[in-house]
Amino acid sequence: MPELPDIVVYIERLRPRVRGQVLRRVRLASPFLLRTFDPPLETAHSKRVLDVRRLGKRIVFGLEADLFLVLHLMIAGRLHWKEAGAKLPAKVGLAAFDFSSGTLILTEAGSKRRASLHVVRGEVALAQHNPGGLEVVEATEAQFGESLLRENHTLKRALTDPRLFSGIGNAYSDEILHRAALSPLAWTQRLVDMDIKKLFEATRQILIDWTQRLREEAGEGFPEKVTAFRKGMAVHGRFGKPCPVCGTAVQRIRYADNETNYCPRCQTQGKVLADRSLSRLLKDDWPRSIEELEERGREV
Repeated sequence: MPELPDIVVYIERLRPRVRGQVLRRVRLASPFLLRTFDPPLETAHSKRVLDVRRLGKRIVFGLEADLFLVLHLMIAGRLHWKEAGAKLPAKVGLAAFDFSSGTLILTEAGSKRRASLHVVRGEVALAQHNPGGLEVVEATEAQFGESLLRENHTLKRALTDPRLFSGIGNAYSDEILHRAALSPLAWTQRLVDMDIKKLFEATRQILIDWTQRLREEAGEGFPEKVTAFRKGMAVHGRFGKPCPVCGTAVQRIRYADNETNYCPRCQTQGKVLADRSLSRLLKDDWPRSIEELEERGREV
């Protein structure tokens, strides 16, 4: 899923292309993308774009007549800037936003259609799409701690809860927890002050660093390689590969369609966290420590 750094760079590249331009029309290839009926999508046609902003992981186009298009890319939604009137690609194409300056194409890989588009009128209606999470880059350590301790969750869940923190998902939460040297399964209300300080600093630095990296990668062009698995990440998507800090093999916890990646030496004091599916299957054969894990590897 595109997260805060990806969305920020999308918006930075969209603003000079569409701000002040007229949205001529929106072509829908999938009726399931549009989740509202009042006001109708047609009311946005021929309106000038006043601004493009971020709302959590959503991209918001502010139009004349107090209208807003709220676009949520979800997991597999991606944006592509093309010449005016470009055709929608078969199978993956969901919508084309035709501006006077060019066409923004929305695609979504896979068979599940999760991306969404809402048309709303007025700031009050727009606010209903804001989950309310803290913007960490703009926050103080005290504000971060207050949000973190509001509920008692694992750190992985807390960081990815959009009601608590804005724009952080599966990928960057892994990187944040590795940078902070904290377990993804540590409970928020058991943290000491030093843990909160480390987590706050790691969160800010990961988001700032990766936003800058993605800016540099895109250059003056439009970002076309938006992915959750990036070269240079420490642990996310690197199961079995060496941790860049200590060299220990990165481990994972798999659940549903996601997985959490972590370094057992840097983050869990050498403990290998139980993978729900595999640990249930292997029972007593599940390795409990780095030493057991490495011994299994030598035996194989």
